[in-house]
Amino acid sequence: MEGRGEAGEEEEEEEEEAGGVRITPQLLKASTGEFALESILLLRLRGRGIAHLGCLGDCANLEWLDLSGNAIAQLGPLAALKSLAVLNLARNRVASLEPLGSCRNLQSLNVAGNRLSSLQQLRCLTGLRRLESLRLRDPLARLANPLCAAPAYRAALADMFPGLKAIDGERVSGRGSELYQLCRDLDSSLGRGVGTGAGTEPPHAAQPWVEAGFWEPRPPRRSSIMEEAYKQFGEVLQECRELSRRADDTIAQAERALSGRPDPNSYVF
Repeated sequence: MEGRGEAGEEEEEEEEEAGGVRITPQLLKASTGEFALESILLLRLRGRGIAHLGCLGDCANLEWLDLSGNAIAQLGPLAALKSLAVLNLARNRVASLEPLGSCRNLQSLNVAGNRLSSLQQLRCLTGLRRLESLRLRDPLARLANPLCAAPAYRAALADMFPGLKAIDGERVSGRGSELYQLCRDLDSSLGRGVGTGAGTEPPHAAQPWVEAGFWEPRPPRRSSIMEEAYKQFGEVLQECRELSRRADDTIAQAERALSGRPDPNSYVF
């Protein structure tokens, strides 16, 4: 029964791809204006009904690629894109990411809204040392994968990819999140409290670490250099206004002088 089910899924994918758009050199050149596929660095093919990646692998220097909102199931040609750094495959029909294991420069990957059903399907990406952002779920767009139904899938991803800085758009490592984790740990330790049995005193209320208003933004102080710069700017502005006034006076005098001259056409010979 399982063999029949897998065969049925493959046949269904082939039927879906049969009626889709194929990427061709003509489509790429029309979309980018480039005559050589090797010259394409950025490519946006969102919502084009694409099912076959065709010659996309010939764009050897491609760095940024958006294929979201299509009908793509097979990613084979993407294995040739060694320079690819950002890839958006949201809202497609992808069930295998194996070809992406060859994209050694990949840093950001969005596969929300596809058919990934197991964390094992992501093992092929563990060799991507530069991968920093991985999105499997997008709540705002209501996109997810079947594996996102597991309650601890994000923690499992963090363990599988220790170099990730963002999962599903939320930061998980780096200075900001480490500070947050430290503060959370401190709050947890302070919140545990101390037992109030015999011979012990109830815990005291936690006191603020800094004085009230410490974190409030302070008005910027102008340095002597800035003060001198403002002064010089004001003087220059005043000179410009004086020059403008003089120019207006000169133009007015010239207009009066010209208007007082006799019209040469008024003489009769």
